[in-house]
Amino acid sequence: MPVFHQSDAVVYETHGSLFRSFVTPSRGSRELCAWQLTVPAGLIGVEHRPDREEVLLVVAGDLVVTVDGTTATAHAGSVVLVPAGSEFRVDGGPSGATAWVTTTPGLEAVTADGTRIRPPWAR
Repeated sequence: MPVFHQSDAVVYETHGSLFRSFVTPSRGSRELCAWQLTVPAGLIGVEHRPDREEVLLVVAGDLVVTVDGTTATAHAGSVVLVPAGSEFRVDGGPSGATAWVTTTPGLEAVTADGTRIRPPWAR
């Protein structure tokens, strides 16, 4: 059973947040991708529309999430389901947050201005 440690993560910074990638097809997974997301306090995220479902488990702090125009605060221990095709934005709460995110390989998203995002942590 592969075990990945923090030191094994491939780290990306995008739109002010950190993405620590652990599980991807390029690292041996066939059906899942998983990464740790760190969002700084007060960060306003970028609205995007993912083409696959995502699940976020908040492990520390608070995330302010907006899905299809509905905004809620997700505290440590909360789980957020982001449906494929929904308009989604994640903002940092007052102290920032850390979450684990999972999806299926090949995730792509489109921002409000039409920019296509193909995150390497989902490849």
